[in-house]
Formats: sequence, C-alpha cells, structure tokens
Amino acid sequence: MQIGSLIAVYFVVWWLTFVMVLPIGNQSHHEAGAEIVAGADPGAPLKPRLVFKLLLATVLAAGFTALLLWGISNETLHHYWNR
Repeated sequence: MQIGSLIAVYFVVWWLTFVMVLPIGNQSHHEAGAEIVAGADPGAPLKPRLVFKLLLATVLAAGFTALLLWGISNETLHHYWNR
C-alpha cells in the first residue's frame, strides 16, 4: 500500500476511534452536582480530558489500522473472502 493511502486510512480510522473514545469517563455539571453558571450548558462535561483522549485515540487507531492492513494482506483471508 502506498504511503498516501496508508495516511488516508489511518486518518479515517483515527477519526472514528476519536469519536468512539470521546464519551468515555465524561460527567456533566448536572450529574456531578456542580454549580451551573448562567448561560452554560448543564450537559457539558465537567472535565473533558481531551489530551488523554487524543493520545488514547492515536494508540487505538494505530492498532486498528495495523489489524486492518494485516487482514487486507493475509493470504488465508483472501482465499476465504474470494470463494
């Protein structure tokens, strides 16, 4: 697979993984019983921890991309899929 294709596949897998990881561990202001400032959304996360989620999505996306590329290049799976 060419490097441009590999980057494009990783980019798509990373975004899917990031969206999957975003809700993990979130607690809203309302759920935590924290004071809600006027004009703020009570459903907004209290501590979103975005840096942790960016790193987690990066690591998981690398693993998912490697698994996907292994599946695409595996001869046994090719024979199974092309029956």
